[in-house]
Parts: sequence; C-alpha cells; structure tokens
Amino acid sequence: MATYVLIHGASSDSWFWHRVVPLLRAAGHDVVTPDLPVSDPEAGIPEYTDAAVAALGDRADADDLVVVAQSMGSFTGAALTHRVPVKLLVFLSAMAPKEGETPGQWWEATGYSQARQESDARLGLPADADVKVVFFHDVPEKIVAAAWERGEVGQSDRPFGPPPMPALPTGVPIRYLVGRDDRFFPLDFQRRTVQERLGFAPDEMEGGHLLPLAQPEAVVQRLEAYRVGAGL
Repeated sequence: MATYVLIHGASSDSWFWHRVVPLLRAAGHDVVTPDLPVSDPEAGIPEYTDAAVAALGDRADADDLVVVAQSMGSFTGAALTHRVPVKLLVFLSAMAPKEGETPGQWWEATGYSQARQESDARLGLPADADVKVVFFHDVPEKIVAAAWERGEVGQSDRPFGPPPMPALPTGVPIRYLVGRDDRFFPLDFQRRTVQERLGFAPDEMEGGHLLPLAQPEAVVQRLEAYRVGAGL
C-alpha cells in the first residue's frame, strides 16, 4: 500500500480530488490532499510546498509516498521531492517544469499561446471560450453544478514569479499522464513539451484537463498501475 499525496492546480483546492480519494482509500491507501494557499498574495511555490509538507505531518517521513500533481501543481509536486522522500512522481495534465524557469516563464518558453490558438482553431472554439467549454466539457453535469455552487477559488499571481524551479529529482521515477481531449493544454502541445523537457512521451487517456473530476475510476487505475510498476 502507499501514501498518495494529491496536489491540485491553480484556482483550485482539495475538492478537485473528491472523486478520487474514496477510490484510493477503498484500495487500502492513505491519502493526503493539501489545500495550497492559492489565494494568498504573499504565497509562492515555496509556501505551497510548505503547505504540502505540513499536511503530511508525521507521514512526511513515510517510505511509500506517491505524489500526484495536476496542472500548475507540477511545480509544487516537483519541489516537494526535495523536501520529503518521494518514491514516485506523477504529473497529470500538467505544466512540465524545467530547471531554472519560473511558472510565469513557462508559457512563453513552451510556445503555449500559438499551440493553444492552433488547437482552438481546429476545434472551432472562439478565443473567448468560457471556463465550462475549455475545462468542464467532459465533466458530468452534477459535478459541474457542484463546482459552480462552491464558487471560484481566487488565484494570486505570486507563484508565477521567482524562485526558479530546481532540477527534477534523480532516482525518483516520473510518470506523465495527459487527456487526449484536453482543450487547455492541447495533446500535440503536451506530447512535444514533455518529450523536450523530460525526455519521454506522455501516457494518454480519453478525457480533458480535469481528469479526476471526469473519470476518477480510470485515473485511479492508471495511478495504481504506476504504483505497482514502481514496486510500491
């Protein structure tokens, strides 16, 4: 069994994982879902990482930690590997980090804007497509309704600035899973950036950017396969 640490992305909180958590616990795993201080104008990636370590508490020294980091959570997930003994790092629909680069620099460095414009044009999406169209297009209606009832989680600009990212850990297995129907980080863009930055092709599954909300069972199956493959 393992201790899963689930790191949410920007403008989000631990509710993002609410469909995944019971499935992992039913499989016998411990699950930690930190709430990162995304609305705090003084909190950047170091403070996000502090929050994750604090949420782990006594489990910070566990020898079975699996970190799963979604979207912008990749920067916190990568930083966390320098603070606790992570045995497996999984990036999910994520921003592939690079040593010496801040999250704010990532967008231009990866050529995101052009890739997104080309993808939107292929899909026939307007430049001002709303959040439901870009992010929630494959999420069940009742989950979308619950998200709207909870309201928007404010995101500060602070984590997009310094400090730049450290090198990814050596000796820690890294897996990368993307949705083929992701409208925010288009598939071709993900294939290219992951290959360029991490040196391997991402794994793919059906679904958009919010895979844990849209397809929790399939996500858990992938995570469990990664865990077993890592010998945990």
